[in-house]
Amino acid sequence: MRNPATPQFSELANTASQHANRITLSILVPFYRDDPTALAAALNPLIGVRRDIEIVLLDDGCPDLGLNEAVARAVRALSAPARLISAAENIGRSAGRNLLASQARGRWLLYLDADMDPGNDAFLAAYLDRLELDDFDAAFGGYETDEPDDRRYQLHAVLARTSDQKDAAARSLIGATAFCSSNLLVRASVMRGVPFDTGFTGWGFEDVDWAVRAARTHQLIHFDNPARHAGLQTTESLLQKFRDGAVNYARLLQKHPHLAGLPGARVARTLGAIPGQGLLRGLWAALANSQAAPVRLRAAALKLWRASWAAEAI
Repeated sequence: MRNPATPQFSELANTASQHANRITLSILVPFYRDDPTALAAALNPLIGVRRDIEIVLLDDGCPDLGLNEAVARAVRALSAPARLISAAENIGRSAGRNLLASQARGRWLLYLDADMDPGNDAFLAAYLDRLELDDFDAAFGGYETDEPDDRRYQLHAVLARTSDQKDAAARSLIGATAFCSSNLLVRASVMRGVPFDTGFTGWGFEDVDWAVRAARTHQLIHFDNPARHAGLQTTESLLQKFRDGAVNYARLLQKHPHLAGLPGARVARTLGAIPGQGLLRGLWAALANSQAAPVRLRAAALKLWRASWAAEAI
């Protein structure tokens, strides 16, 4: 009898995947509504004639059957070993990544987001060379963000560059909390022992929680091998995401009290001590949305919006 905790899914494997064995690296790409075919197409020539690297895509219960069919066609057309796993229903970010890890055949796993692109032609080679040293258990390669042509995405680009886009040296000073689940290279055995916490639902912080837990018993490193992040969002989308993510941030701090010293947590506590601070959210949202305001002021307003909702949750 099937374990009710195990999600139902179907699998499509291309010809190369059916004949591949002894996989060294599984590239794992979950998607929901986003189209991963451009990423798969970009990875295909980097894999070349190797048959020990596979691409595994997860359609996380996306309601768009047309997208699923397009991805299936793309998987069949790839020369590299590739599979498409289609979940019967949406299971979320943590469970989706755990499902991918359970179905991967590689000794190493590389998580990439569907809206990413390899940073350069040496992207995979850099990881393959690094894992040959066999002296670490997980590595975060970082990411880069291009300047968007559409002004609606300008704020997200600025926020990414000023908050998260750092080189390995800077990220190493921060430690595990600078890890993300996009562009994450990890031993498959580590993921079996330290899966993502499915108690984190919706968006945010499941990757930070994972890294903090994994760092207790495994060697985590930061590495300069950035992927390009193309999936920028509008200000309205960011406002909603940051509001919804407050619950996950509270869960993160509850599980790891020593993270209370993080800058975001300190700002949230400071705002929480101000009577009626929630009434200022309209100001933060208006500033963030204002195309006339300096973009750094808009970014600061967006951070205050996020901290305001976090103050309520923690």
